[in-house]
Order: sequence, then structure tokens, then C-alpha cells
Amino acid sequence: MVSDKSFVHPDARLGENVTVDAFAYIYGNTEIGEGTWVGPGAVIMEGARIGKNCRIFPGAVVSAIPQDLKFKGEESIAIIGDNTTIRECVTINRGTAALGKTVVGNNCLIMSYVHVAHDCVIGNNCILVGYTGLAGEVVVDDYAILGGGTVVHQFVHIGGHVIIGGGSKVRMDVPPYIMADRDPLSFMGLNSVGLTRRGFTKEQTERIDNIYRALYKNGMNTSQAVAHIEAEFPSTPERDYILSFVKNSKRGIIRSR
Repeated sequence: MVSDKSFVHPDARLGENVTVDAFAYIYGNTEIGEGTWVGPGAVIMEGARIGKNCRIFPGAVVSAIPQDLKFKGEESIAIIGDNTTIRECVTINRGTAALGKTVVGNNCLIMSYVHVAHDCVIGNNCILVGYTGLAGEVVVDDYAILGGGTVVHQFVHIGGHVIIGGGSKVRMDVPPYIMADRDPLSFMGLNSVGLTRRGFTKEQTERIDNIYRALYKNGMNTSQAVAHIEAEFPSTPERDYILSFVKNSKRGIIRSR
């Protein structure tokens, strides 16, 4: 159902059972998947690619042009996965020539007043709590939770299954499976509650914990700790993910408190 008090550009492509409420504005070169609800006053701008069964609340703006001086009007997109909720006054900018797209995955909850800048890539099942702000080209892996008012520096990588305390300033990369808090942002231990809720076994959790003890608690620098972990811990998906994350970190990983 499309309200007669909304505007939908003739070139917009709407799937079946899309609802567009009064005073919403949908530009051309947009796609909205079946079953999605666009609330009153929401704005869907050129380049938006929105999945199925999403909910976009009043005042949200999806796919506005980047707030980036190097943007020269090139074509780019903003992709929103299926079953994602975008709450009031969220802003999600489309990409630049750097990546060409901004991506928010499936089953995400983007709470009110969150800003996602150009070329960010957010995985599946992530939660960004209200007033969180991501600068450009940030990567957030699956199942990460960013507490309210978190601000994230450009190019930072946040690992999967991480939980970051509210009001944090994230200047360095945050490895997977951990809790991070304090100022400066620091390793606070394993996100054991989150891992248990997501079906990790006790043995998996203990192995991850031992890896982080080696990384943070054994008095070695990062290179030494990586070599030690490779030599002493058998290959598992969790170990290999942690090692790949640390080795490929461009900003360096956060330190222990």
C-alpha cells in the first residue's frame, strides 16, 4: 500500500506488499524488497537497494550522498539486507569511488540517530545502539554490538561477536569475540555471554579465551604472540579468524586494560 500523501518516483522499483506511509519520499534508481515498510517522513534516495521485510522508521534517510570531499558525484549505492530495522532519524550514506557501496547486512538493528558513513560494510545480525556514529570505510563483522554513543574512526575494523561499551571512542581495530570498554578503548575479556547465547560450546569458548590470554597476558608483543599462537594452538575456525584479523589489521588492535 502506497499512501497518496507520499511521493514515489516512477523509476523506483517496489516489491510486493511494500507499504509506504504518508509523507515518505522515494527517489528514482531505488529498489525496495517485498514486505518492507517505509514509515512516514522517511526518505529513500537514489542508489538505495533495500531488502525484504525491512522496517524504516520516520525521519530515516537511506542512501544520501556521502559527506566526503573526494566524492565527485559518481554513481554508487547503499545496500540494506533483509529483515533489517532502521529506526528514527538514522542516516546511511551511499558509497564513493573507494568501494562504490555502503552495506548493512541481514537481520540488523540500527537504532535511532545512528550514522553510517560512506563505504562502510556492516555484517549480519549486528546491533548499533542509538547515537552511534561510523566514519567512512569502517568494517563491522557479524553479530557485533556497539553500545550507545559509540564513535568509530575511519578505516577501523570491528570483529565479529564483539560487544563495545556505550560512549566508546574506537580508534584502533577490535578483534573478534571480546568485550571492549574504557578510555582508551581496551580489551576487557571474552564476550562469553554473547558466545554462549549464539551456541558456542564450552570447549570453543575456553580455546578462544586461551588464545586471548596468549595475545594479551603473556608479556609478548603482538608479533611474538601471533607466532606463539600459530605454533601452540591447533587450527580451528576461531583461531584462524583471530590470527587473520590481527595479521591484517591496518590500524593495530586495541590493547589490554
